[in-house]
This record gives sequence, C-alpha cells and structure tokens, in this order.
Amino acid sequence: MKVLAVITAMLGFLGVALGAFGAHGLRGIVEPELLSVWQTAVQYQMFHTLVLLSIVIAGSRHAASLLAISGWLLVAGTVLFSGSLYALVITGIKPLGMVTPFGGVLFLIGWLVLLFALIRVVTAQQAIGE
Repeated sequence: MKVLAVITAMLGFLGVALGAFGAHGLRGIVEPELLSVWQTAVQYQMFHTLVLLSIVIAGSRHAASLLAISGWLLVAGTVLFSGSLYALVITGIKPLGMVTPFGGVLFLIGWLVLLFALIRVVTAQQAIGE
C-alpha cells in the first residue's frame, strides 16, 4: 500500500501540473479541440487520484488485497487513459487515441473490484459491530 500511496501523491501532483500546463502552456499552441482532450485527461486523472487516495486510506485500516488490486487497476487505467490523451495532444499522433479505451476498460474493472472490496470491508465492520 505504501507504493500505491506514493504513486497516488505523484498522480495528484502531476494532475495539477499538467492541468496548469494545459491551461497556460498549450493555449494558442494547440487547437481548442485538443485543449478539450487535454482537459478530459486531467479531469479523469484527478478524479481517479481522489479515489486512489480513498483506497490508500481505507487500505491502511482494513485488509487491503482487493483494495490494492482496485488501486493498481485505477493507476494502470490512468496511465493508459490520460497518458494516451496527453501524448496525442503533444505529438499530434492520432492513433495514440486507440490506447485510450484500454485505460477506460481498466477504470471500469478497477471500479468493479472496488465494489467487491467495499462490500467486504462493510461486511467485516458489521461483523465486529463498528
């Protein structure tokens, strides 16, 4: 969980930095349509960073196997989804967009694993009377 925590903080930092770069550094350099793509990448990265933070916090208090699996799926989804969009905007290589759906699928799987992890956590809490 420690490595996942470090990666979560790094993704948050990069999300803010890349958001600022998109808003200030890319304006006037890339087409508005590509700025929208950049913004989508930043939004998905930051949303999933917040979820990762929740997973890390929950994993520090509960059995973390499914939580960790969910977290790693969300990290991989962020790298593929947001990363491919960042690369597409920076390079202009349109086929990079074909990688994006794989990241989306990893997001979906990560959320499903998180569902089962949360059911397990809540069930365990109810069993001990929390």
